[in-house]
Amino acid sequence: MLSYTIRRLLMMIPMFIGITIICFIVIHLAPGNAAEMRAAMGPKYSETARAKFEKMYGLDKPLYEQYIIWLKKTAVLDFGESFAIDGRSVKEKIRERIHITVGLNLLSMFFIFLIGLPLGIISAYWQNSVLDKAITVIVFIGFAVPAFWLAVICMYYFSIYLGVLPISGLYTEYIYDTMSFWEKVKDIAAHLVLPVSISVFGSLAGISRFARTSTLDVLHEDYITAARARGIGEGRILFSHALRNALLPVITILGLSIPGLIGSSVIFESIFSIPGMGQLFYNSVMMRDYPVIMGILVIGALLTLIGNFIADIAYAFADPRIRYGKK
Repeated sequence: MLSYTIRRLLMMIPMFIGITIICFIVIHLAPGNAAEMRAAMGPKYSETARAKFEKMYGLDKPLYEQYIIWLKKTAVLDFGESFAIDGRSVKEKIRERIHITVGLNLLSMFFIFLIGLPLGIISAYWQNSVLDKAITVIVFIGFAVPAFWLAVICMYYFSIYLGVLPISGLYTEYIYDTMSFWEKVKDIAAHLVLPVSISVFGSLAGISRFARTSTLDVLHEDYITAARARGIGEGRILFSHALRNALLPVITILGLSIPGLIGSSVIFESIFSIPGMGQLFYNSVMMRDYPVIMGILVIGALLTLIGNFIADIAYAFADPRIRYGKK
């Protein structure tokens, strides 16, 4: 187990470098650069100022040299300075917003597993029933409907037509500071209902289908038949005997869910005007702010690799038959 853990940690290094190389190349393939964006916004932006800007940030160097310089700085956790007018540190910009995005993702993932796992288990237990088919239709509607379209529809219906939920932001400005603690909690919760609900609704299909398939496989095992023959109740069979083994494939999807949630943060935070990393990422892409883009992509890559690593370790602990590190 220890040798497997060490190998998995060492494998993360070349994977991380490979991810950053691809990301670095892709963002520079986009038409235009930061200097051109500045020139487009300021008609008096001269060629001399543009050349000075490119030299200041090393944009006049070959792409491989730019990457090597960036990688050396990143190795010491220096993501550089933003190309924006304020010229603030990338770490400072990300530090202000990362807790919002991570909190939203953790909250969404909690409800995805809280709702998706029981739906999958219920579908498997009552296989081919009306309930099973209804659950399948509902979760695949959430999977098929575009998140941005559903977000706009929900904003109109719940915020404008009914007026029961806030339309945007993370809290109510101007009066938030005057609220009591529980009023602030209630206000933030009201603002998070729509983005979290839409995120959860669109992600239920994957986790519920994984849970359904794995539960069906487990329910046909011999030890489940033997447990029923001994007169053990169906509830105990399902939740004590079948659930743990049925969770093994589901654990694997835990690490794979992180990139999707981070990607969806760009959509939800932009639509709902939530000041998280997703909104910052979108604005940085529009401005070709390469240091901020790479800083956010690095964090996303690290979270993805760590998520996959935790999923592998959790898989090993959940299944005692697995002996990693032994030939």
